[in-house]
Amino acid sequence: MRRALTGIAAAALALTTLTACGQDSGSDETIRFALDWTPNTNHTGFFVAQQRGYFADAGLDVEVLPYNNTSVDTVVDAGNAEFGISTHNSSTFSRASGAHTLSVLAPLQHWATGIGVKADRTDITRPKDLDGKTYAGFGDPGEEEALQQVIRNDGGTGEFTSVTLGTSAYEAVYSGKADFTVSYLAWEGIEAEHHGTPMTYFRYTDYGFPDAYAIVVDANEDWLGANPERAAKFVQALQRGYQFAADNPDQAAQDLINANPGAFNDEALVVESQRMLAAEFMKDADGKVGTQTAEQWAANSGFLYRSGLLTGPDGAALTEEPDWSAYFTNDYLTGP
Repeated sequence: MRRALTGIAAAALALTTLTACGQDSGSDETIRFALDWTPNTNHTGFFVAQQRGYFADAGLDVEVLPYNNTSVDTVVDAGNAEFGISTHNSSTFSRASGAHTLSVLAPLQHWATGIGVKADRTDITRPKDLDGKTYAGFGDPGEEEALQQVIRNDGGTGEFTSVTLGTSAYEAVYSGKADFTVSYLAWEGIEAEHHGTPMTYFRYTDYGFPDAYAIVVDANEDWLGANPERAAKFVQALQRGYQFAADNPDQAAQDLINANPGAFNDEALVVESQRMLAAEFMKDADGKVGTQTAEQWAANSGFLYRSGLLTGPDGAALTEEPDWSAYFTNDYLTGP
């Protein structure tokens, strides 16, 4: 979803600030929230909180920073944003390398991506059939290693050709120039159906690969320490927005559309996407949005460590597994 959002890049250029103004005298500083791509349903909870006045209710002045080519974790670590949308993997790589970033909320509790092949590929019916095929990828750290492990878990060798195509990856698979890619199920998966190119998807966890938080909200840890009360107000207002999106997907999708007029060529896609996220990916076992566990961090981030992919501040591979409980916190969330 963060890689190919057709038709909304122009709108993002016009999106400079969206502000929720509060009357609290404690609101003496704007809280900046960085997006990881042009507005989409990964961001719905933020726009719900903005549209429905949750930030204003908390007495906060909040500004959204449009996507640029700098990674969100870099922006947050540098102090150019207090919070931002990241991924489980990106958050892991960032903190391992010494960044002062901390995951404070998980809007999506599970992997929201799948290995995608065209539905008419009768020669590819499971991950092990991807041996020897061509992967259209994105160059993200750890993406190939995860795919290799999924294929091996299914009995394959995990050997395939990889070409980095970025946003062209989907079209390469649709046109038959590549055999498989990784798609966001609640965006490219639905979009492919709308465009008449149905796909088959293999979900990582169906083949023994550990679950992950598809997206997380990272914060600048130094700012959190200096502003604990304002941090809690922001995170809880944001959590409230994502909880509303999980409980009321159609209304939340409309909030996203209303907050970004003209951004979406296919508004039905937005609604279907939000419905899928709400039904399958946003809530934990208790129906709550935002919580994180050390077990899930240890499972997915532990895979990155055991694969030798994590490096420390000195650039050398980590030789000791981190304490994953230090990579996230639930302290700023609302209580049970």
